[in-house]
Amino acid sequence: MTKATPSKTGSRRDFIKKSTILVAGSTVAGNLQIARAAHPYGDETIKIGLVGCGGRGTGAAVQAMNTNGEVNIVAMADVFDDRLQGSYRAIKSKHGDKVKVTEETMFTGLDAYKQVLEADIDLIILATPPGFRPLHFEAAVNAGVHVFMEKPVATDAPGVRRVLDANKIAVDKNLCVQVGLQRRHEPAYIETIARLKDGAIGDINLGRVYWNGGGVWVRPRQDGQSELEYQMRNWYYFNWLCGDHIDEQHIHNIDVMNWLEDDFPISAQGQGGREVRNGIDHGEIFDHHFVEYTYASGLKLFSQCRHIRGCWNAVSEHAHGSKGTCDMRSGIIWDGDGKEIFRTKGSRGGHQQEHHDMFADLRAGRIPNEAAYGAKSTMTSILGRMATYSGQMIKWDDAINSELKLCDVDALHSLDDDAPLSPDADGNYKVAIPGDKNTVVL
Repeated sequence: MTKATPSKTGSRRDFIKKSTILVAGSTVAGNLQIARAAHPYGDETIKIGLVGCGGRGTGAAVQAMNTNGEVNIVAMADVFDDRLQGSYRAIKSKHGDKVKVTEETMFTGLDAYKQVLEADIDLIILATPPGFRPLHFEAAVNAGVHVFMEKPVATDAPGVRRVLDANKIAVDKNLCVQVGLQRRHEPAYIETIARLKDGAIGDINLGRVYWNGGGVWVRPRQDGQSELEYQMRNWYYFNWLCGDHIDEQHIHNIDVMNWLEDDFPISAQGQGGREVRNGIDHGEIFDHHFVEYTYASGLKLFSQCRHIRGCWNAVSEHAHGSKGTCDMRSGIIWDGDGKEIFRTKGSRGGHQQEHHDMFADLRAGRIPNEAAYGAKSTMTSILGRMATYSGQMIKWDDAINSELKLCDVDALHSLDDDAPLSPDADGNYKVAIPGDKNTVVL
């Protein structure tokens, strides 16, 4: 049950709301909101709210409070109370007095994000399963708060477009928007990519990126769960929630190549399937994908991701040019004869660094916005999924303009609501079959 919204008497947010009413119909209201968004926080306390209390949301909140200056968490929300309580204890154990959350500012349920946005917060962390990200991001922008949102930012093309549209409003409101593609904040990657862009290996014509591993957790169905609760607990295996692991996980590696190329692919073709992880609790996603992306420059990107144990593993990104090669993950560059010509001394730790950067920017009055490339790298991953599921060559323009919506999450308000897909009599879900005309991806 969602708990009551706390009183906000005397809060800065309440003051601004009342002031806006007094000047309704004038341009002053908009200016007040923009002024608040662009305000340099300096040594002031920055108040944050958290929506999505799993491991990544908990980690992001802890990392936010690790930054220089006072950062307090004042409100939290999750669909499930056990997740919320566990997150609260974990954050409290790390940051004690910085945790200002009370029983009155802990909210549960599918609509609990609304209560967090009504609290006195400056910034919200969005870390639910990504199927909800477009809805929550749009609501946060409309509420006029800064946003840190985890990747990916959507699971289908309508969701990507919704994020891009909401970001236009965020830009108008001068709101900070940061996306959890943390490699872009790691000095080691920044230094290595800069060398490549300066021509260290000449003209780059081939890229290889990998996220090959054994896979992630599985949460089997429990007695008494509704179908919707089961899918949300076991969210990694349902596309409307996760987008498949090429979107939820492999996006990191794909984004590195988009960053290096300063562009996004124009087409993709590939193959994939369910070879090992094909049980009833593995939902509908594939356990392996191989995609060939083509960029407008002619660059080809070979992308692999796999969730199968006992196989060759790799999480890395590689570039091949006319004068040499580079392992971007390791930050090493070789010339055409295989001689090492560069090795980064830059640090790692991007998950923490992205928060250091964001809060430093806010305190200095700078307003970073990463939504556009976050959305388009998300779309690149979805493009790859469309290619592997269908077995067809898919063009970027067709993919991003697709009207196929995996779920109308706006219509979900209770765990007793109908789930967007159902299992058959044996407990299995319909799985994409490449080459089958009944597999619809656009």
